[in-house]
Amino acid sequence: MEMISSQISLGPLLYYWPRQTTLDFYEQVGRSPVDIVYLGETVCSRRHELRAADWLALAGELRAAGKAVILSSPTLVETSTEVAQIKRLVNQAEFMIEVGEVGAIRSLAGRPFVAGPHLNAYHGATLAWLAGQGAKRFVAPLELSQADLRTLLTERPAGLQAEVMVWGRMPLAFSARCFTARHFHLRKDECGFRCIDYPDGLALRTQEAGDFLAINGIQTQSAQCLDLLEQAGELHGMGVEVLRVSPQSRGTLDAVAALHQWRQGRAALPIPLPAGMRRCNGYWHGKAGIDWLGQEA
Repeated sequence: MEMISSQISLGPLLYYWPRQTTLDFYEQVGRSPVDIVYLGETVCSRRHELRAADWLALAGELRAAGKAVILSSPTLVETSTEVAQIKRLVNQAEFMIEVGEVGAIRSLAGRPFVAGPHLNAYHGATLAWLAGQGAKRFVAPLELSQADLRTLLTERPAGLQAEVMVWGRMPLAFSARCFTARHFHLRKDECGFRCIDYPDGLALRTQEAGDFLAINGIQTQSAQCLDLLEQAGELHGMGVEVLRVSPQSRGTLDAVAALHQWRQGRAALPIPLPAGMRRCNGYWHGKAGIDWLGQEA
């Protein structure tokens, strides 16, 4: 049976994992069927388990393992530290960049890039503008329904690839405040790096004890794990070239393996989730994103 041409990508690590945990994870990624790997700190510039040189070293190792490597830029740029981080990314010429916010596009001066999921590309005119600036691929906004995504794909300019996140906690919003520090009554610049204690973010629950959101430093995420693995075939049929898995502490490479099995025409096994996490796919069906329409694995 002929393999399906869709590529599998691994999005940037959104959490603050210990150095050795991170290195061990990417060693496994190098042996996995992932085609594209996004690397770099996109949430908080204060995190320092891995420095810029470490990410570049990882990029070289993964490229040697046959992966296409893309360096991701910060999503919220407030300080000179984030500006310097973007300049370092722009100054290196070995790897393409995933742009996290619009300001970084100007620095690239027409160089090819990937437009990240937070650039608010909701219609064809925006995609045409991004392509005119050098975008070769865009990551679709996470809250698009199947119908809205189909419409957007018909409006995209020729030659612009589409990438859709299909598994992992959804990054929903960013703030100048650090929610994790605030939770522990700490100042943002004296946070004690408490994020490192929560490898999948810190879950929030309603007064009725229901799963609501997760906080990850300045980032707000879905409490549930997005799971569109069963929609891989439909996404492929719609013309989506790249399917993205977002790293979690458990199940990430199982999700990658499931997508690879689908590409080969084989049935995939149920994917384990991090402890206490449920699935969601509501946005895909045009409903509340927190909803799950399907059978629990």
